[in-house]
Amino acid sequence: MSKQLMDWGQRVQAQLSSLDVKSLGRVGVLLGGRSGEREISLMSGNGVLEALLSKGVDAHPFDTGLRCPTELAGEKFDRIFISLHGRYGEDGTIQGLLELLNVPYTGSAVLASALAIDKIATKQIWLSNGLSTPEFEELTATSDWNAVVKKLGLPLIVKPAHEGSSLGLTKVKSVDELPDAYQLAAGLDKKVIAETCIIGDELTCPLVGQGNTAEALPVIKIIPPQANYDFHNKYYSDETKYLCPTGFKPEVNAQIQALALAAYKALGCRTWGRADVMLDEKTGKPYLLEMNTSPGMTSHSLVPMAAKAAGVGYADLTLWLLSQTLEQKVGFKG
Repeated sequence: MSKQLMDWGQRVQAQLSSLDVKSLGRVGVLLGGRSGEREISLMSGNGVLEALLSKGVDAHPFDTGLRCPTELAGEKFDRIFISLHGRYGEDGTIQGLLELLNVPYTGSAVLASALAIDKIATKQIWLSNGLSTPEFEELTATSDWNAVVKKLGLPLIVKPAHEGSSLGLTKVKSVDELPDAYQLAAGLDKKVIAETCIIGDELTCPLVGQGNTAEALPVIKIIPPQANYDFHNKYYSDETKYLCPTGFKPEVNAQIQALALAAYKALGCRTWGRADVMLDEKTGKPYLLEMNTSPGMTSHSLVPMAAKAAGVGYADLTLWLLSQTLEQKVGFKG
């Protein structure tokens, strides 16, 4: 473990040792929601809720899929832990409401959340900052499939622009498969993206902090069965293997962390996030896939795994993330 990561773990423990949990007040844990990732959000949220309660926090669940979010005003929450994934929770909408209610919350603010949920906007920002990401094209029903293949090559990836957890994703191996792949993705989202498929190691790198104080946690190498990291293998399969440390040379890990950190900063993220990366097996070059601004907190989730490698357990990580809202300024002061 690097000195920097040891320092992060030590700083977290030091901050928590002096934290008065009563200062956090009445805490709402937003979970469930209305996106295609509802079941994962329920698992994440219930894990977070249990962890906060174990630390003595006055925490309460609030399912935005079952209750109208406007009811949040009546709950008189002092701060919010957002455990929502996907649209209506990770896209800036709930963040905007909390800003209006003047309630501090975990995770990125409105703009960064809205940008990161849009894979096309995210790539445009990364490219404008000189960061590597697979070549891409937005698809429509009238796209010239042969031209798409000529530009991006085969295999290529087709996916909804605003979904996570591999929902609606297809690995296309021939031009004949493109129309069906498009229809699958378009059934979940009005915007569909195709990108060059990078063959190599699948990695993820969690990030914490904000601005110049942001830092990268340990990189995790993901080895799913049949090289298929789909919805099932992400959340339910015990066959998927995770290597942390990755087994790469230190300079390779450092390169991936630097790229992930630059991607996080370019989008203006805060509190925490997770960058998904592919490492090209031919060139050894890392490519950014997407940024998650409300990462999972399930038993199979990756941020807790990296935090543990840096010396911070699940419950402490949850409490630390919530404590970052104590200095947060939100809403309109009038």
